[in-house]
Amino acid sequence: MVAILVLASCGLLISLVQTMVVPLLPQFPRLMSVSPSTAAWLVTATLVSGAVSAPVLGKLGDMYGKRRMLLVSIVLILVGSVVGAVAPNILVLLVGRVLQGVSFGVIALGMSLMRDILPPDKVGSGVGLMSSSLGIGGAIGLPLTGVVAQFASWRWLFAGAAVIAAVQLVLVRTMVAESRVRTGGRFDVVGALGLGVALVCLLLGISKGSEWGWTSPVVLGLFGVALLLLPLWGRYELRRRIPLVDLRVTARPAVLWTNVTTVLLGFSMFATFMLATQVLQAPVSTGYGFGLSLITAGLVLLPLGGAMVVFSSTSALLSRVRGPRTTLVVGLGLMTLGNAGFALLPGSLLALVAIATVGSVGATLGYSALPLLIMRAVPETETAAANSLNTLMRQLGTSTCTAVVAAVSTALVMDVGGERVPAAQSFTVVFVIAAAAALVALVIALFTPTPEGVEERRVDPALAT
Repeated sequence: MVAILVLASCGLLISLVQTMVVPLLPQFPRLMSVSPSTAAWLVTATLVSGAVSAPVLGKLGDMYGKRRMLLVSIVLILVGSVVGAVAPNILVLLVGRVLQGVSFGVIALGMSLMRDILPPDKVGSGVGLMSSSLGIGGAIGLPLTGVVAQFASWRWLFAGAAVIAAVQLVLVRTMVAESRVRTGGRFDVVGALGLGVALVCLLLGISKGSEWGWTSPVVLGLFGVALLLLPLWGRYELRRRIPLVDLRVTARPAVLWTNVTTVLLGFSMFATFMLATQVLQAPVSTGYGFGLSLITAGLVLLPLGGAMVVFSSTSALLSRVRGPRTTLVVGLGLMTLGNAGFALLPGSLLALVAIATVGSVGATLGYSALPLLIMRAVPETETAAANSLNTLMRQLGTSTCTAVVAAVSTALVMDVGGERVPAAQSFTVVFVIAAAAALVALVIALFTPTPEGVEERRVDPALAT
């Protein structure tokens, strides 16, 4: 039980690291004397570095020990947080954010470690609690960021993350056992470099498309390089005895379609998390906003995090009784309803919070089921790599959602007091798309075949000690 709590608490650190700068982005141009486009790299740098590091850390965890790589990840987050806290300029701050980006791999490593060290009947509840910790951390992080922005320096956010990382490092080191399941072998450096370059190009193109122009030579060039490299990387991986990503396992229908579902789920989930605070903070004169401050908006959304914690145990029970696919389908159904309700832009604050809570509960059920589905469909020796790839699919979904939101909110605007702000139609369009994404994911989940059996790779006893 202690190991579950320690690993699940990692979600609090990860959610803080991933969201800590988002509410402060409008202030960083003034604080660091840079342009808004330069300040936006504080989010993009973490996204890209996390996407690249997640599959690498996952594979290294399968090869040399999941707890060992979890500790390495936390150390890098700690160093990045310290660098960010003392950064004298934007360049050093970006270095800190890049180091913090390895947090994307922590959740996959933690969930995979749970499978290896916990009794089978405890894995579902552990995974559910770890998934929900991301939600409660995000719900707490928003008002916390608002308080820091109003009463203290932004550097305290990075200092706080460093303290939490140091505590997590000690807890994991002393209270969590290492997995005895390891594959050993030689790490696929060429495969890691190839995938890294392709992902950087793809995610940069998606993240910066609205800013640089979707038809600009730079964005088209980035997409072109990604499209060229990915097939070449795939051919190379298929010829490797121990590849970075086992594409034959990834191509299994149960794994492939679960990853496709994850992209759509990530898109649908992020629409609520990204736009709920914007609706709450928008001026009342827009016709859809509530005119709340950043702190008040964060406090209003606290029930979302609480609901995610409460329903984490429900997700584990449902997965144990009816199977994780049923849990995923129910979650996607709730996300469809939540986004559809948001598309109507309810004028009541209570109704908005209720709708957002429905969507958050759906996200909790969905995200707790996905790792269980992945781990059931892959060999035991590849759980960390497979879960890391699934995490990457989620980030691809959230990145795509960010790009769609930017494009729609730029195209559909209105004038309020001489200021151009997103029109009500822009929120409706995004939430309709998010509801459709969740509905399509639900259909895919219903028809995704259940794995008939997993052929385990043999593990050298000498490596398993």
